[in-house]
Amino acid sequence: MAVEEVRLNVNELQPGMFVCRLEGRSWDTTNFPLQGVMVRTVDDIIAVRKHADYVFIDRIRSVDGTPEAVLMSLDVGGGGSGLRHVGVPTQYRISASLEEELPRIKFAANEAQKLSRRLTDDLREGRKLSIEEISTAVEPVVASVIRNPDAYFWLASLKERDPYAYSHAVNCAALMSAFGRQLGFPGSVLVELASAGMLMDLGMASLPEGTVNHAAPLSAAQREVMKRHVEASLSQLDGTPGTTPLIRSAVAHHHERHDGSGYPAGRRGFEIPLEARMLGIVDSFDAMSSARIYQPASARHHVLQALYRERDRLFQAELIEQFSQSIGVYPTGSLVELSSGEVAVVTAQNSARRLLPKVTVLTRPDKTVNPAFRQVDLWQQPEADGPRLTIHRALQPGAYGLDLAEFFL
Repeated sequence: MAVEEVRLNVNELQPGMFVCRLEGRSWDTTNFPLQGVMVRTVDDIIAVRKHADYVFIDRIRSVDGTPEAVLMSLDVGGGGSGLRHVGVPTQYRISASLEEELPRIKFAANEAQKLSRRLTDDLREGRKLSIEEISTAVEPVVASVIRNPDAYFWLASLKERDPYAYSHAVNCAALMSAFGRQLGFPGSVLVELASAGMLMDLGMASLPEGTVNHAAPLSAAQREVMKRHVEASLSQLDGTPGTTPLIRSAVAHHHERHDGSGYPAGRRGFEIPLEARMLGIVDSFDAMSSARIYQPASARHHVLQALYRERDRLFQAELIEQFSQSIGVYPTGSLVELSSGEVAVVTAQNSARRLLPKVTVLTRPDKTVNPAFRQVDLWQQPEADGPRLTIHRALQPGAYGLDLAEFFL
């Protein structure tokens, strides 16, 4: 990855600059969760100033910070993409509270889940796929994510230890909606992106049952068999009316990787359509943060860090940054330990202050449950409440025996 470093006094930082190094200090000794930071607000500059007087910015990864510039840096429409950016990016705003949106997303997600579960059986029994049915199922999910993306991720976190947890397909549909929302694509495009999330693993239905639901990591031979699902998915889509170029290209290329190490064609960089680059990140994120038969779920914050370590190797760096922005550095539903020693759950994002979400405090400092839950906005804390609380670290799902479903369902 090419880097053009410029040394700056921290007071010279401007929104849109990407700080890649701190002079005289490692990122590991700071409270920044990732190796590098895109400066978006004055508060970001203040946060960096606490750790260094001089920094190094990467001119290549720095942008002017506008939605238009962000989309230009992602090469919309390149690589044979079905995506076409039309006009000024849509500026979305939260238009419903979490309490208002939860009943709507619960109904929408449950309906999408029913279709997801039926889809595999339909294909195995030879029934035809309906793109219109998929679109109809994801439209209410997309509409909910547009109004308030926190609602789906809060609901999904409550169900993640439930045998009826939302499927990978439904999670990916919601994540693609949130990702597209962050990038400012219009609602019609978000429906296509969500549909691609639902349909990307269609071909799994044609693979041997033992390969799909294997109780241990796959062997090299099994991985080669697994790769065939892309071709099988395309075979299904190509014979189905209503399959759009966007959906097809996302499904065809979502296992390609930035450095050319992916499959099936070994495409690299901007040769990979944007929708497929997006879906590759979403697919990996949900797989890594979900429980498997042979491994527990990982904290979403830790998964974001793992993906970020693969920037410009497996995934485009700018796109990882935008994905992190779409769900939050500490995604909604994450368990975190606060600077006070108390354990809290993230309940909503502060879009301009990603390190300071809204949380509900669940325990005392000794980790015993405190039934008198209290809500704290880490960004806007009254001075009279004592020392300002910050997030000390992310916790694994179920840490300290805390099951969110017991408290909130």
